[in-house]
Amino acid sequence: MLTVLLALPLGLWTGHTGRGGILMTLLANAARALPTYGLLVLLVVLYGIGLVPILVPLVALAVPPVLLNSYEGIRNVDPALTDAARGMGMTRVQVLLRAQLPVAMPLILVGMRTAAVQIVATATIAASVSFGGVGRPIVDGLARSDYALVVGGAALAAVCSVVVLGIFAVLRRVLVPEGLRASPG
Repeated sequence: MLTVLLALPLGLWTGHTGRGGILMTLLANAARALPTYGLLVLLVVLYGIGLVPILVPLVALAVPPVLLNSYEGIRNVDPALTDAARGMGMTRVQVLLRAQLPVAMPLILVGMRTAAVQIVATATIAASVSFGGVGRPIVDGLARSDYALVVGGAALAAVCSVVVLGIFAVLRRVLVPEGLRASPG
């Protein structure tokens, strides 16, 4: 949720105005290169065990797909649609929210889904710094050479990822206009 609050408005604004797109793309792609585990360990060393040292690397991991997909989704809306909305007297905000956003929603949801699955998969490493969570059985199983526990923890993480995918399938059904959901051919 924090990722969406940070990245979505910036991506929508950048895509809508066309300003700062290259810089934003460069920064988002650079953020993809951040080593999540290294950042996690560094923050735990600096700030101790807590929620903030865990959240920062996960948010840093999740921001690029949401940011880039929202930017590209808005940017790739047919200019004729935008012109038609302006011709109907819509304000800039109305053009964005009523014309561009519904058309861009499939790509935006893909970015959110990618970020959510990455967070679920990567959150398991939080257990390596004694935070707990879904990764705790994996870390404890490795420490005790209890591979059944490791497999159980991995299966739990996989189930969580599948649940997230299911949630996004429902969101797609609810948020994407029917005409955009139909697959071509």
